[in-house]
Amino acid sequence: MTATEADLHVSPVDSRRGHANLLVKLVAWGIVGAMVAFLLNAYLTFWLQWPGIGGLVKHFGGAERDLLEAGELSKAWAQASIYPVAAVLVLIFCLNTASRTLLRDADALAAISAFIVRTAFWSVLLIGLADMIISFMRVEELLAGWISAERITELGRPAYRSLNVHYPLVGLSMVIALFTRSIGFHWLAVLVVLAEFQIVVARFIFSYEQAFMGDLVRFWYAALFLFASAYTLIHEGHVRVDVLYTHLSERGKAWANLVGSLCLGIPICWIILSMGMGARTSIITSPILSHEISQSGFGMYVKYLMAGFLLIYATSMMAQFSSYFLRSAAVLRGERVPQTNEAPAH
Repeated sequence: MTATEADLHVSPVDSRRGHANLLVKLVAWGIVGAMVAFLLNAYLTFWLQWPGIGGLVKHFGGAERDLLEAGELSKAWAQASIYPVAAVLVLIFCLNTASRTLLRDADALAAISAFIVRTAFWSVLLIGLADMIISFMRVEELLAGWISAERITELGRPAYRSLNVHYPLVGLSMVIALFTRSIGFHWLAVLVVLAEFQIVVARFIFSYEQAFMGDLVRFWYAALFLFASAYTLIHEGHVRVDVLYTHLSERGKAWANLVGSLCLGIPICWIILSMGMGARTSIITSPILSHEISQSGFGMYVKYLMAGFLLIYATSMMAQFSSYFLRSAAVLRGERVPQTNEAPAH
């Protein structure tokens, strides 16, 4: 056999190994692709008022047939095509990166999860500070010297504050997250303590307390609890209450993590998404659509964002569990996986 023929020759073992790696990648990236397709469909259906796949089903039959107009029917078909298009894109991506190791794909998914979390952390920091300042100036009637009476009234409308203050800060947070690799939950924990401390000082020393002060603590604490989960997972920071896992071999632990991610972790994230965003009245969709706020007078207007924390939790954990699935498969396939302290910084 010549050198050229040897280079072109692929053993049956290598071929089967490549097919197995491709299958594993298709499962991991397919899960993430399906999640993106689901979120896009939810956005089109509930925010842009598109008919959705359900509208397409009602158009062609069912117990309650409801015919769609031509334009609405086109939108319904476009939504129905999102899932097959996502599947094709995942297949093309996996085929084009078939030679890439499972570990590199795991790191890519972990980086996606980390970006989501970094964006969320910067968002709650900036929105928390901005909304607290606005609430303080409104309750103390300090805005009159800065903006018009009409603008002050509009700042008291949840939808206006969301669209003109909160959402632009989310966009800014995405830009910041692209250029900083620190997700910052350490300083967020410190900020929670400081926010609580200022309540104590203001209440017992100055006899001053307003609703927005407690709202800020709850806002930041909820973010800290939910957003740090994906980061903690990749660094093995979650407490394991078991008597079996610790004594397993490396391959045994890999099997436990692989099966646990695929059969427990990822399904839980899907349950949160499907129940939280499956309908207009669901626990995530409804508060965000209505810009829900607390009934505490001049408190912060961020309650609807706290419902969205569940969305951030589910999406970041879905990507991280998929990464965990790939890292476990890499161990079983014989790839060298860095120890926890060698994990790449995100």
